[in-house]
Amino acid sequence: MQDLGISILFKGINFQRLMGGLWVTLRLALITIGLSCLFGLLFGVLMLSKKRVAKVFCRVWLEIVRFMPQLVLLYLVYFGFARLFGWDLDGETSAVMVFTFWGTAEMGDLIRGALTSIPLHQTESAAALGLKKGQVYLYVLIPQTLRRYVLIPQTLRRLLPQAINLSTRIIKTTALVKMINVTEVLKVGQQIIGQFYRQPDAAFWVYFVIFLLYFLVCWPFSLLAKQLEKRWA
Repeated sequence: MQDLGISILFKGINFQRLMGGLWVTLRLALITIGLSCLFGLLFGVLMLSKKRVAKVFCRVWLEIVRFMPQLVLLYLVYFGFARLFGWDLDGETSAVMVFTFWGTAEMGDLIRGALTSIPLHQTESAAALGLKKGQVYLYVLIPQTLRRYVLIPQTLRRLLPQAINLSTRIIKTTALVKMINVTEVLKVGQQIIGQFYRQPDAAFWVYFVIFLLYFLVCWPFSLLAKQLEKRWA
């Protein structure tokens, strides 16, 4: 009976190596998602600023992210900035910087859209009650029988499903870091295939398992986003 290529995953520590690569992928994604949410909130609020300098700054940042491929940004930071400024950057640090730069702009734009979708009369009502600008974003209106969250709490309900979808995109995009010598799950898979290049069906099974790993990681995010959309419709 012919030996299937999938058997190479269970030879030696190959499967353990693959799980180690998956952890690198998840670590990069989780750090990026956390930073993108934090900075994206600030960026989204800044995009609504009436100051011209802030508007131009946000627009330039957003356009760079929209038109520049993430792989080019990775090369620019890892190979370009490191040599130009003499920075000692490893692949993971470069990846976190680039993906956070990208994720912050994407998250900020989502937050801006969610904030602008809230009816204007709620902001005006909060201001009429004497709330300051910062309180308008965070404060809970009274009395208790008419308790309504003002901006940020309502924004989170509108934003969360889209933010979850962005998170899955970030997880998938981390596959690009193999191009700057980060040993994530796809890079490990290629290394395993290279060791068993004489086995023609090895590549199919290795990539198929990697596909399943990505699916198992991203699918719960997709289900959560759908449930939240239905619940908050």
